[in-house]
Amino acid sequence: MSRAEQGPVGVYHRVVVYLLFTILLLPLLGTLIYSIASSWSATVMPSGFTFKWYIQLWSDPRFLDAFGQSLLVCIGALILSVVLILPLLFVVHYHFPKLDALMNILILLPFAVPPVVSSVGLLQLYGSGPFAMVGTPWILIGCYFTVALPFMYRAITNNLQAINLRDLMDAAQLLGASTWQAAFLVVLPNLRKGLMVALLLSFSFLFGEFVFANILVGTRYETLQVYLNNMRNSSGHFTSAVVISYFFFVLVLTWAANILNKDKSE
Repeated sequence: MSRAEQGPVGVYHRVVVYLLFTILLLPLLGTLIYSIASSWSATVMPSGFTFKWYIQLWSDPRFLDAFGQSLLVCIGALILSVVLILPLLFVVHYHFPKLDALMNILILLPFAVPPVVSSVGLLQLYGSGPFAMVGTPWILIGCYFTVALPFMYRAITNNLQAINLRDLMDAAQLLGASTWQAAFLVVLPNLRKGLMVALLLSFSFLFGEFVFANILVGTRYETLQVYLNNMRNSSGHFTSAVVISYFFFVLVLTWAANILNKDKSE
């Protein structure tokens, strides 16, 4: 295909992409405008703009507590995921590669059972007795670990397959490294991109999780999404400010992680 033929096709593809991108951004733009509107009811555009909803939000101790508690639970679950999944993946792919097919089935189980059904079972198991954890952040960390498992496993597995783990380990051992030295000093640095992708995907999903948090802990350990649900009867401008703040935080976190990842790769 000549450049003359590629030109109109390229323009058409860009127009389609920009159009889809605009359609996806319109609801977010509307929420942003509503969050800074002083009043917006019977007019096409708001009658005025103000940041009082954001000032009210970020000066609310309850919101700050919910935001911090969401961060603690998500970070705790991700640390647990990394500590448990990385050694498991290394053992499976290096010593028992045939188990990978079985693991691909097992990691889908969290999606096979609806969160509401899982929550009811967890309430029965951990609502009383020696392992009573309902209403505490510990049960959320355990639940979020199972939710993050498919994202972590799939992203890191793809990275392991791309670096050819066995050849890399054999080369390191030929140079005198032990198995664990090769794993920590050679394999682990090569998994940085896959691990970063897994952490970003998992964090974005867990930070917005609502069902487990609402049923298992509720207001006893209020997370950001539970806070947003509890404030649904307040001003729409205020709840819009909560949504935009949540989106902006995830956006900035993703941008910063991408910048750090790019700088290290260079």
